[in-house]
This record gives sequence, structure tokens and C-alpha cells, in this order.
Amino acid sequence: MFYDDELQAIKKANRLRNRVIFDDNLVDLASNDYLGLSKNKKLLKKAYQTTKKELYQSPRASMLVNGYSKIHKLFEDKLKELHNFEDAIVVGSGFLANISLFESLARKKDLFLIDEEYHASGILASKLSMAKVQFFRHNDISHLKELISTNQEFKRIIIAIEGVYSMSGGLPKKEIFDIADEYNAILIVDEAHSSGVLGEKLLGIFDYYQIKPKPNHIKMGTLGKAYGSYGAYILASNEIISFLVNRAKPIIYSTAPSIFDTALGYHTLEYIQKKSTKLRKKIDTNIKKLNKVFNQQNNSLIFTIPVKTNKKVLQLQQELKNKGFLVGAIRQPTVNQPILRIIPNLGIKKRFLKDFVEKFTHLSGE
Repeated sequence: MFYDDELQAIKKANRLRNRVIFDDNLVDLASNDYLGLSKNKKLLKKAYQTTKKELYQSPRASMLVNGYSKIHKLFEDKLKELHNFEDAIVVGSGFLANISLFESLARKKDLFLIDEEYHASGILASKLSMAKVQFFRHNDISHLKELISTNQEFKRIIIAIEGVYSMSGGLPKKEIFDIADEYNAILIVDEAHSSGVLGEKLLGIFDYYQIKPKPNHIKMGTLGKAYGSYGAYILASNEIISFLVNRAKPIIYSTAPSIFDTALGYHTLEYIQKKSTKLRKKIDTNIKKLNKVFNQQNNSLIFTIPVKTNKKVLQLQQELKNKGFLVGAIRQPTVNQPILRIIPNLGIKKRFLKDFVEKFTHLSGE
């Protein structure tokens, strides 16, 4: 009655979304479970045992009242040690982490420069900011420099990029880090899709480019993807973390992150570091295999295939489901042009990935 016309318009454009419980027998090439750890029961058991030892299994309050636990601190300490940052703070989700950063860090006389392909949470959060917000063309160094040179009147410049762009699988250019240093700009790097995937130690884009964190660097990562849990974290200097604790509304006013999910994230982090060499090899194998199939030169586990229409992308997704494979059919407004999004995660057995390659090759050749 209230939104029927709008819903009908969405449906007519083949953009209607629904919650679906997919068949467990489908081979999952759609999720962000990059390392296949969402089914690791040993990690689940370890997280349960760690949480069980605590007096409380729920956070009970915001982090700044009495919701901050020994498990939260244990995970934060491990994160800053491995990533070589001064301080860390856990947050309820990647969405809340971006809102924390964008809403609080930039004040009235500051300037936000955001890559146009940055995640929707950052785009939304930028609208909450009192700062001036401008978008630079994706990975366009010249355009970024142009925007900086024409906006010299601002007190602080804050640049925002991703470690791996979720809808293309592409990486940011290393020169952006150099530009941030050159102009003394704060650099926010959303590592949601790169942490656990990139770098020799699987620590993300900083690891991949061998960049030592500096006071102007901020790194955000999530637990709901490669880490097979739920939640997020922010790594930065002592000064910036202290500022967030005192100004970021999602940190001040939200119930503290789940203790169990944080414990699971901690044990997963330990697991990834212990197995990093083996996992790195498997990731490279899967990337190489699909690069050959799709004639691409990807460095991440996200592969995208452009499709002409929403109707066609849904049709291809259904045809692959009929063959036993689940892939993402991504449509507007998430992307400008519909795509099939394919993730060859490490939880897929070799024979199933080989079968997918054969069936997809046959399907695309029809």
C-alpha cells in the first residue's frame, strides 16, 4: 500500500532482492568466505572454550561503560602487534567502522577525497560529515593530485581507498600511499576484502606493498569475510584511536562487539598466521586457475564478468545454480553494469573448482 509502486518498478527492472536460504549442496562461489574458514569447527570450538572461561558471554553495554572485555583487548593487542600499528580498537561491523571514521575524523574545515568505487558504507557516512567531500576517479592519480592542489585552504585532507575493491577485485595504486605522505594527508584504507588474501603474511595491502604503517595511516578490516566470523577493527596511531574513542558515535553509543565473535576472530588470526605459507600457495593457485579461464590478470580472489542486462545476469546465475554452483548476480545500484561475481574460495575442493571451470566454459560458449 505504501511502497507498492516503487517495489513494482524495482521488480520490472529485474532489481528486486529477497532473502534466500540457498541449498547447502551448492558449491559456494558467491560469498566473501575467502579462506573457507566459516566451516572450520576446530576454530569454532576454540572460540567457545575461550568465551566459556569468561564470567560474561555477552558484552552487556557499550565499550566505554563496561562492555570492554579481556577478549576484546587480547584481540586488539594481537592485531596491532602483527600489523605494526600503535593501537587498535574492535568495532561491531565494517559498516560501523566506516561510519566511525567518516563521521568523526573530518571536521568543518577538513576535506575528504574518496575513491569513487569506495564501499557504500563510506559513501553514506561521508554524508554525515561536516567536511567538504569530493570523489576522485577510480585509482586516478592525476585527478587525486588535481583535487588536492585546488583545495589548499583546508586544515586536514583525508583520503579514502580500499585494499581490494569488492566489485572489481582490483587493487589501489601504491602511488596513493606516496601522495598521502607527500601532502601530509590522513589515509584511510578499507582492508575488508584484502585482509587474509593479500601479502606474504596475508595481512592485506600494506603487507602486499611492504608499506610500514605511519602516523597518517588508518587501516580498517572486517571479521565477516576471510576471518569467518563477524565484527571489525580499526588500526591507527594512539592519537587517532583515542580521538575515535572520544568522538566516534558507533563506538560510544553501540553495544560493544560480540565477545564470542571477537574470540573467533582472534583464533582465526592465529590460524592464518600459522598457516600463511600454505594458504598463500592455495590462494595463488586458485587465482592463476581463474585468470587463465577468464583471460584476466587478477591479484585477488574476486573475479567479475560483465553482463549486458539484469535479466541476463539472473538467467546465468540460475543456469549455474542448476549445474550445482552458486555465484553472485550483482545489479544496480551496487554496480553501474550488472556482473557475475565469482569467488574461488579455499573451501572449494579441487575437483569442484575444476568442474565449475568446465561447466562455465561450456555455458559461456553457448
